[in-house]
Amino acid sequence: MKRLIVMAFLSLGMLNMQAKAQDAAAEPVTEEEIMKFAAMEESVAHFLQEKQDALVEMVKNDEALGGPARYNEIKAAWGKEDKLAEIKITDAERAAFQKVQDYINSMTDQVKEFKLEQIKNPEVLGAATYNKVNRAMSADPELKKKVTEAIAMLKEKRAAEGGGVVD
Repeated sequence: MKRLIVMAFLSLGMLNMQAKAQDAAAEPVTEEEIMKFAAMEESVAHFLQEKQDALVEMVKNDEALGGPARYNEIKAAWGKEDKLAEIKITDAERAAFQKVQDYINSMTDQVKEFKLEQIKNPEVLGAATYNKVNRAMSADPELKKKVTEAIAMLKEKRAAEGGGVVD
């Protein structure tokens, strides 16, 4: 489950939108662009974390599943009817597990949609800025390090402020 979530998040980082931006090499990335990009990435990471936390709570609190241990047992047997029969899965457990799987599948789409909205919104970041910074980071490891540090700083700021949305 965690591997699926991590892979979904990584695939989001590989999005490449078309934009009418100048080539990143022609114009240096500004501090403002770095901070906008970092704020968008941190916001998406926070959104993903909220979804993951909700998933954990869903598994913990679903009485039909019987908690995380039973969830993991069902997960290991899922898709193999002989194994499911061996662990004596009930119809209620089957339905509850499917509900969790549906949530995981929708979560990937929700995170992807959220990130696209953030990228497309010129007040948040804008596609041109996203593409410019993304290309520049690919070419410049120092810039990538700077963006990573800015994201970490914004995460710390959010944590210090009690988890609210970072402007």
